[in-house]
Amino acid sequence: MKRVLILGGTSDARILATKAALLSDLTVITSLAGRTQNPAVSAGQVRVGQVQIGQVQIGQVRVGSFGGIQGLVDYLQAERIDGLIDATHPFAAQISWHAAAAAEIVKIPHLMLVRPAWEKTPADRWIEVESLQTAALTLPHLARRIFLTIGRQELAAFAHLSDLWFLMRMIEPPTAAIPPGLILLERGPFTEAHEQARLIEYEIEAIVSKNSGGDATDAKLKAARTVGIPVVMVQRPLLPEGEQVTTIDAALRWIANRSGVANSDLTQGAAIS
Repeated sequence: MKRVLILGGTSDARILATKAALLSDLTVITSLAGRTQNPAVSAGQVRVGQVQIGQVQIGQVRVGSFGGIQGLVDYLQAERIDGLIDATHPFAAQISWHAAAAAEIVKIPHLMLVRPAWEKTPADRWIEVESLQTAALTLPHLARRIFLTIGRQELAAFAHLSDLWFLMRMIEPPTAAIPPGLILLERGPFTEAHEQARLIEYEIEAIVSKNSGGDATDAKLKAARTVGIPVVMVQRPLLPEGEQVTTIDAALRWIANRSGVANSDLTQGAAIS
């Protein structure tokens, strides 16, 4: 394996790309969906360049949609990709299914880096639902002031709930319909103290969250547990079958084992966080 494509958009993908780019004789390309408020390119186009994080080069980056399974197949073949790693968000199910299908068509190794889901503790008051639409149906009977921590692209599912008030956190301003309330533009990770202060300041009675897993945003769950409010937890969508790992270092070893990388190179990459 000499040319690896990482489907990214997560902190795990960024760290993996940073580590993998240090391995000998390996070309690493990270693909980003480009879902920003003012994208640099339109869907279907790509921007390729070099990205620096501090002094560490993480390899090539492309931005934009592949345009479906066939578009991804065409890209894999054109770029002579011989290894595909899906390190996308756990709720980006469509690209995960497309990646699995494309890898099967092209006959290249395919790995999913899937961060472990959060698990409910006896002290938690979770209401687990299958979709955001079900979460919206649950809220009128549960609370009047709700903290939405689902990002900006999913707010429309709650826009019709005009009798409720929402605190909505996101990285960039929304571009579609939103429910009544207040927008917070914040980027994690957050501390439990920060989250608890938000809940108290805005008199929040319930939280809506996707079960994304990871440490960057789990402080809100700890804060909800401390304050004693319920969390409407949206469960993950079904992902395709295939080889999975749950840690960045395991994904790095997967790459190394298929690339004939020396142990010294692997140790150097693993030292980065």
